[in-house]
Amino acid sequence: MDLHSILHASTSAVQSVQVIDSYFGRTLVTDGKTQSAEHDEFVYHESLVHPALFWTAHRSGAASAPKSVFIGGGGELATAREVLRHRTVERVVMVDIDPEVIEVSKKYLPEWGGEAVANHPKLEYIVGDVQQYLLGSDETYDAIVIDVSDPIEAGPAAALYTQEFYRLVKTRLNPDGAFVTQAGSASFVPFPHSSFGAARGHGAGDGEEEDTCFGPIKNTLASVFDHAVPYSAPVASFGEDWGFVLAYDGPPADGRRCVDMSPEAIDDLIEERVATVPGVPEHRPRSVGVKRVVTGEETGRDVLKHYDGVVHRRLFALSKPLREAMGGDDRIMTEENPIFMY
Repeated sequence: MDLHSILHASTSAVQSVQVIDSYFGRTLVTDGKTQSAEHDEFVYHESLVHPALFWTAHRSGAASAPKSVFIGGGGELATAREVLRHRTVERVVMVDIDPEVIEVSKKYLPEWGGEAVANHPKLEYIVGDVQQYLLGSDETYDAIVIDVSDPIEAGPAAALYTQEFYRLVKTRLNPDGAFVTQAGSASFVPFPHSSFGAARGHGAGDGEEEDTCFGPIKNTLASVFDHAVPYSAPVASFGEDWGFVLAYDGPPADGRRCVDMSPEAIDDLIEERVATVPGVPEHRPRSVGVKRVVTGEETGRDVLKHYDGVVHRRLFALSKPLREAMGGDDRIMTEENPIFMY
């Protein structure tokens, strides 16, 4: 990734924080890892948020659902931006451990949400530990979205990928509620030196193994919820496809209902429920897909750059090599036996 300039560099109490200008435009980097980039942050954030919120709306059958959403992490404010685009949402609670990321993002990355999202009347922003906040509150939500850094041994978020945390989350969901988390690398063809490959006898013992947590996160959620549905999206600035897992309770038939929602049903929900968040500026034009003039009054399909009914089906169509690799991985992440990506 070509580095053009460093716009900001600091070290918070939690992690190092940088904003750089790169081949992918302005890019947020924490602890040396890309978190999101101007070129395609909307792919990541729309993929993370909208399947869960639309599934909650669809399965509840209520015109006013979802109303309440909890966000764990999301310091760039783009996850909250996507949630607030749902006109049914009345309350958003966002807990992030690092206020430095929030302040840096407001200054250098206003298109991610900036002051317009940070000061939105529906948003309550709390600086704190996500797990401790949920333990200390009995409030429940229609959807819970976890947008934190990868589970790394020295990182601040490893506990938020464990079976114990997912059991806690389940108690904070309303009936018909849904949980979703980012889940790390989801390479179309898993590399032989990854933990997927090592499980098949490739690269094991050569000192080059890298843990892939997509399978274990899915397995861990499946040990807590009735359904844990993996999906992925191509995020060029990450250098690979990226994984997510949607989890919820319900009868066996519900396992496929979310995946099989028709393009028409998704597009209808978008038209009925989605609107621009006032005051959030548009990204600079960087590709054919985002060259447009924005008035700030868009609704429906004109708001979203990536997610629609056709894309919904594509998200859940994992490649055969990835499905086979995940099928051979039965690991579960617990506090006693965590799994770290590196």
